[in-house]
Amino acid sequence: MSKAKLTVLSNGSLKVEGDFEIVDKNGNNYDLGGRELVSLCRCGLSSNKPFCDGSHRNHFEHQAEAFDLPPKK
Repeated sequence: MSKAKLTVLSNGSLKVEGDFEIVDKNGNNYDLGGRELVSLCRCGLSSNKPFCDGSHRNHFEHQAEAFDLPPKK
């Protein structure tokens, strides 16, 4: 498997692909059923959080364009 890659999609979810795991606040793993690609909700409307179910359509706008963060303090 390839290393994890997170893609911020315009007007949509966070696409996560590669070799990764997703854990809850207690450190418990989500069973991803062998998937190497999932989409995570950014809009808060999904009924399947933290995963995207497409509920953001026509309700969420964000143009994903990379930028540099300021230096760490």
